[in-house]
Amino acid sequence: MSQYYELDGTTLWNPSNGASRLFLNQLGFFEEELGVPSGIGPMESDACEVTPVVLEGFLATVLAWRGRTGHAVVQALSDGFLATLLVIAERAGITMSWAALVGCGTGGTDGVQVRSSPSSGRGGEYEWSATVREHARQLDSFMAR
Repeated sequence: MSQYYELDGTTLWNPSNGASRLFLNQLGFFEEELGVPSGIGPMESDACEVTPVVLEGFLATVLAWRGRTGHAVVQALSDGFLATLLVIAERAGITMSWAALVGCGTGGTDGVQVRSSPSSGRGGEYEWSATVREHARQLDSFMAR
């Protein structure tokens, strides 16, 4: 069985029930944690509608939140969700201004973790966004429509 994430009758993603359930639970966490609706759902009869305008605001909020966290475990747990969300957003016609991400509070102290080893120095504090975008690019071919 599978579920459908749709926009005006076009399927954006058709994951298995298990993958969809995991994604929706993560989605619910971020909606509650950040206090903003995602623009995805509710899932009814194995289908949900995606509202691009709302999804775009949600994605921008999650990206800003991710940019502020300095906790390695929180980053790792968030990046796969973000890559999946980016694929859905791109399929819905949403294009993020990654340059604007630089100005949205990156580098704050939300969830700061003290490092046990020195930083690798590989590309600065915005390297994570390039990594998430590349992960989304790779996931796109695995996310059935």
